[in-house]
Amino acid sequence: QVQLQESGPGLVNTSQTLSLTCSVSGDSITSNYFYWAWIRQSPGKEREFVAAIGWSGASTRIGDAAKGRFSVSRDTGKNTIFLHMSSVKPEDTAIYYCAEAFGGSPSEDFFEYNLWGPGVQVTVSS
Repeated sequence: QVQLQESGPGLVNTSQTLSLTCSVSGDSITSNYFYWAWIRQSPGKEREFVAAIGWSGASTRIGDAAKGRFSVSRDTGKNTIFLHMSSVKPEDTAIYYCAEAFGGSPSEDFFEYNLWGPGVQVTVSS
């Protein structure tokens, strides 16, 4: 059974840098045609695509709110996906979810993702 587990520092200050970790168990992140995304949701707001990376590591996609500040990477030895966040703002406060999908290139369509982690809270203090 494949499982995703997010982790991160929780509370940071404005303009700081942090990384979130998505540990994948039960499958390899190098499995052909899978891809993994970071998707966030703040109270009262709709879900928002943040970033995604494909099974080869060569294909990535960054959402509009994250461009220029966030990046996504992976560690195949640890079977882990990372979200690197810099110059964070209070509006980046949200629950960040790691999600998995199969087929094609990394997508911003939430309905493509059929496996989700429980999420990790990120709070950016002003």
